[in-house]
Amino acid sequence: MSKGPVSQFIEHNYRHFNAASLMDAAKGYEAHLDEGGKMLVSLAGAMSTAELGISFAEMIRQDKVAIISCTGANLEEDIMNLVAHSHYKRVPEYRHLTPKEEWDLLENHYNRVTDTCIPEEEAFRRLQKHIHKIWKDAEAAGERYFPHEYMYKMLLSGVLEQYYEIDPKNSWMLAAAQKNIPIVVPGWEDSTMGNIFASYVIKGELKANTMKSGIEYMAQLTEWYRELSTGKGLGFFQIGGGIAGDFPICVVPMMYQDLEWKDVPFWSYFCQISDSTTSYGSYSGAVPNEKITWGKLDINTPKFIVESDATIVAPLIFAWVLGL
Repeated sequence: MSKGPVSQFIEHNYRHFNAASLMDAAKGYEAHLDEGGKMLVSLAGAMSTAELGISFAEMIRQDKVAIISCTGANLEEDIMNLVAHSHYKRVPEYRHLTPKEEWDLLENHYNRVTDTCIPEEEAFRRLQKHIHKIWKDAEAAGERYFPHEYMYKMLLSGVLEQYYEIDPKNSWMLAAAQKNIPIVVPGWEDSTMGNIFASYVIKGELKANTMKSGIEYMAQLTEWYRELSTGKGLGFFQIGGGIAGDFPICVVPMMYQDLEWKDVPFWSYFCQISDSTTSYGSYSGAVPNEKITWGKLDINTPKFIVESDATIVAPLIFAWVLGL
């Protein structure tokens, strides 16, 4: 595939250090797909609020991503951006805010993520009234679903279209819903929608088991992994650290060591974009070879780590894979 100007710029200029690691990881991702492999992408941090959907949605549409693992925040914040973008507030001087200025943001119902404030009424509450109905309807019907499945139902129902404030093609969640690709959302309970769901449980308005759990996600992931890891295998592209990466990567040693299934292939590609410090005992900053000792990666698994800002690096790697 001929490459566009962004890819040509990367290949010509990114020759050393983290830039070279980025180039190597991008070529490795492309080679993995070209050889028939599939890819899991994990999203930590606030990548949705960073509007990763501008590049990530196209990756999904072009089948460059087969399965996603993300935090509950990333699951919901892409949809929040879809329906409330014009109400977001950017604070370029966020490093210099005083406690009083932070309090003023709270009083005006803005929740700050670095330099970007998410509007409570137009984002949180706008989703809440629609997702609450979907939760209630499922419970009344005796049905249970995963967090991402409820979000898919809401997106595909069309009830949010009246609020769209960005081009829908830039929403990765909408692209994922339309493709119905698997998503794993470990620790969903600590997200805004997770907190809202918990509040309904505490008030007795919903039952906790109307939402499928993390253990059920892990069990489901074993099925998804076995389905997607045939042939060349399933790669692991990790954006950031934390539970979004830690949870799904453990499915391989769990199947091999705990279930004692001996036909389980290792992850067949691994790349992590991170600036976590290895020497502090950080799992998120651990070099890929450490994962060999945990039964996650093979000796011969292509391994890459780009120690840089994921908001800069990930779109560039996606641009290469897309040929832009």
